[in-house]
Amino acid sequence: MMTTAQRELEPGTRRMDPITTGLNLVVWVSSVIVMGILAYLVSLNNNQGSHVIYELTIAVLTVVFYLAAFFLPVHFGLLFNIIFSHLWIVAVAFTASDWTYSNSALLHAAEAFSFIAFFFLFFNLLHNWYFGSYSGRTAGTSHV
Repeated sequence: MMTTAQRELEPGTRRMDPITTGLNLVVWVSSVIVMGILAYLVSLNNNQGSHVIYELTIAVLTVVFYLAAFFLPVHFGLLFNIIFSHLWIVAVAFTASDWTYSNSALLHAAEAFSFIAFFFLFFNLLHNWYFGSYSGRTAGTSHV
């Protein structure tokens, strides 16, 4: 029978380290803020256009999947980060092209938190990639 410490060392059962948890938390909070702002804009005027609906959909999916990512093993995090970093860079491009020159603080906040979500997703991706690539290797000479 395996102990908890031995089970944590198995590749498929490791939980997130504090850095990954912190990065996921910032991504999740930013997504909740963007979701709230964009849902408010859609409730004011249902004719917002496809960019706002895309950004709102990405924010909602991020909130749902990253809430699940807090409880899943680490190797799922890399998959989530690859997919959502690509989706969020498009959302950042849409918000920058649509709202950079607006006079609304609410639109600028949505733009800023979209960028924060992408920025932390990108560093989460780099951290998970490094953590996943080098966690099982040992330093030293190779076996002859």
